Amino acid sequence: MEAVIAVFALLFVLFLGLGAYATVKAVGAAKRGVDRGITQARRTVEDHTLRAKSFVQPGAAGEIAQLRLKLRTSMRATQDALHAAVAEDESLKESVGLFERLSAHGHELDEELKRLESEPDRAALTERLPGLRERTERITHSADSLRWAARDRAHRFADDDLDTLSAQIDLESGALRHWTGPEPQSTSAQQQTWSDGAQPGPAQEPARPAITPPGPRLTHPWQKKPRPESTT
Repeated sequence: MEAVIAVFALLFVLFLGLGAYATVKAVGAAKRGVDRGITQARRTVEDHTLRAKSFVQPGAAGEIAQLRLKLRTSMRATQDALHAAVAEDESLKESVGLFERLSAHGHELDEELKRLESEPDRAALTERLPGLRERTERITHSADSLRWAARDRAHRFADDDLDTLSAQIDLESGALRHWTGPEPQSTSAQQQTWSDGAQPGPAQEPARPAITPPGPRLTHPWQKKPRPESTT
């Protein structure tokens, strides 16, 4: 009886442990989902704010907002494209590694541009604009090159697969259309000969002798031998 109670107690503890583990996992997944949603919402709000500043604020401040918006849009689009493509093409892992290195420069530039948004010295800001513009162009150009290269690679694979599929379908279609019709029945024409004064007709067989000499009578091993006739 004590053994049964111990087994039930052990099972109860195991169920409690599994329930606690499942609860922790569910809470963690929900927290990660909430964090992603908050991050996405924050990015969306910040992008709309930058877009508004680029139209409203004149001069260097408005251009700083345009540079940040251009940088963030290009980097995010490349990141999404590479992460989606590498799941189907593992050869893009090197491209993802290069993009991560490029992202470090992108984040550094974005933080610098963000600090310069509140720069009160507009003259100094205007002086720094050419260098900031060049860095932004270099980073976005590299990001765009990686993104379009990944897309071209995916399209090339799709085109190659389509070409192969089309060739196979053409072969199958040709095989389906290739059939052998029923062979015409051969009819032997009746041969006719013409001789002087003879009516046309079928060829006659060669003449046989009127009486065929009897051949030796065949005997079989199961037949009895004929008895000789009596001469008396």
